[in-house]
Amino acid sequence: MKVLALYSNKGGVGKTATTVNLAYLAAQTGLQTLVCDLDAQSSTTFYFRVKPKLKKEARGLAKKKRAIDNSIKGTDYDNLDLLPADFSHRNLDLVFSRLKNPTHRLHKVFNQLQDEYDLIILDCPPYINLLAENIFNAADMLLVPLIPTVLSERTHKQLITFFSKKGYDTAKTNAFLSMVDRRKTLHRTLTESLRTKFDGVLDTFIPYSSDVEKMGLHREPVELSATQSTAAKAYRQLWDEVYLKLI
Repeated sequence: MKVLALYSNKGGVGKTATTVNLAYLAAQTGLQTLVCDLDAQSSTTFYFRVKPKLKKEARGLAKKKRAIDNSIKGTDYDNLDLLPADFSHRNLDLVFSRLKNPTHRLHKVFNQLQDEYDLIILDCPPYINLLAENIFNAADMLLVPLIPTVLSERTHKQLITFFSKKGYDTAKTNAFLSMVDRRKTLHRTLTESLRTKFDGVLDTFIPYSSDVEKMGLHREPVELSATQSTAAKAYRQLWDEVYLKLI
């Protein structure tokens, strides 16, 4: 079993859209896939048409026993399950801080699921906190969307610096360009610049696309709502790259 975390310490970079599309594509390749929506805003849960509420005993993802089994939901797609978000997730870092080995709680939870799933994909909130450190320890790959802006470059530098200071393995961090508008000179320039400034930037970029924005209306992956679009093609290419590195 592998754990893939869609993470960025900057919001609004296309993280949730990527989570939904990669999860669908992973399931379509035959991988038994579980999506865990760790963001209290529950956007991934919304896209999969699941009510964002966990069973009481599963809230906090901090139980030693397999309490989350009661809250894992099926989706409309074969091989794809979802652990929905819950508003209580906003306090996960506080919950973990009271427990033994507070930076390894998610790792222990996911280890219990290794016989059921080939892949777990995490949609993560945009913070560097105790929950984020749990994500860093649990993930086999951290997939970071970078949008072609100076602020996105700055926050990614902060993440890499944090990894280095804390002794986390920077090799598990891979980035990709997201929301790229090739019509804009700045986007073209920064796209090339970011690829040279950071190690582990994948070749595929996700274009800025109305088809991705319309996911909120269709509540389904772009692969289904706009199969022939450039965005759908880009997500397929991104999944191919991720699959070769991860599985």
